[in-house]
Amino acid sequence: MRYYIIAGEASGDLHGANLIRALKARDDEAEFRYWGGDNMAQAAGIKPARHIHDLAYMGFVEVVGHLGTVLGNIGFCKKDIEQFKPDAIVYIDYPGFNMRIEKWAHRRGYCNVHYISPQLWAWKKWRIKRMRVDLDRLCYILPFEQQFYADHKFPQATYVGHPLLDAVGRCKAEPNPNQTRTQVALLPGSRKQELKKTLPLMVRLAQRHPECRFVVAGMSLIGEEFYRRYLPDSVEIVFDQTYQLLSQSQSAVVCSGTATLETALFDVPQVVCYSANPISIAIAKAVVSKRIKYISLVNLIADRDVVTELIQEDFNDERLEIEFNRLQDPEVRERMKCQYSELRTLLGNSGASDRTAQAIVETIKQHKSK
Repeated sequence: MRYYIIAGEASGDLHGANLIRALKARDDEAEFRYWGGDNMAQAAGIKPARHIHDLAYMGFVEVVGHLGTVLGNIGFCKKDIEQFKPDAIVYIDYPGFNMRIEKWAHRRGYCNVHYISPQLWAWKKWRIKRMRVDLDRLCYILPFEQQFYADHKFPQATYVGHPLLDAVGRCKAEPNPNQTRTQVALLPGSRKQELKKTLPLMVRLAQRHPECRFVVAGMSLIGEEFYRRYLPDSVEIVFDQTYQLLSQSQSAVVCSGTATLETALFDVPQVVCYSANPISIAIAKAVVSKRIKYISLVNLIADRDVVTELIQEDFNDERLEIEFNRLQDPEVRERMKCQYSELRTLLGNSGASDRTAQAIVETIKQHKSK
């Protein structure tokens, strides 16, 4: 069968690669066309129709600033789908773009599967009405979303578990040549707009602590030259080796996003930070559900304060210094690791990629039988 997969960010590229492998295991004749990055390219064995390097815009102001590019990508995507004629279109997260394609594709009779639900429980809950109509299947990954979709009567929603359990599990199972954790990991984000705000504060923290070895998790698709604008010689950087870095780190400073959960699954004590355009933050605060108390996946899933979140004005040199010093306390570190263990219990079993692949294949058969 023919699968058209759309991922627009680094995390989607990781999960998309694992999904491609799972689909290949189930379908010997699988053919792929996709939007993604280097991980998906390795799994699929072909180049992407669009690379995530050209797609990762986040925030209201930032998206408006690239509106011409976004609209051009939408037009290209529609034409590309029509030329490929897939048996199913699989949308991985990236709702601002993907939901536009879903609406168009549904009207033209394509089989639509959305993998990794938009955070409807946090904001834009009205989107659920559109998704009920446009989607043949929604595969969601967070345990607390089960009640949300049950309450909102979304029969085609399926809980598949969190794909990070698969990705991290494989990496942790590999032999580690350096079992002693001595360094501090700096995970500044996966977009240039994030890096511009997070890296300067992270670098100043490193410069205040010459006794520690700080290492930045860089992304080659952004380019070394960009990072070097902010990094002194005293701060190391490694590219495309986040999991190896976390497996050897004793603590971390992490930009909010998927990386917070990855850090927790590697049992690394962390402080979470986030800073964005003030207008984007103000709009987000106005529309996000008042029931949502956290920004990091770790705290959201646990529904309590497991890790400290330094957001916007709280993300400053003084607060970051205080929270970093707290992470050096053995009692604080041990307590956080115990809470991480409880988090893994909440997430359940591994195998999300395989379950999603099975759901996609079943959905295609159901769609064709209509």
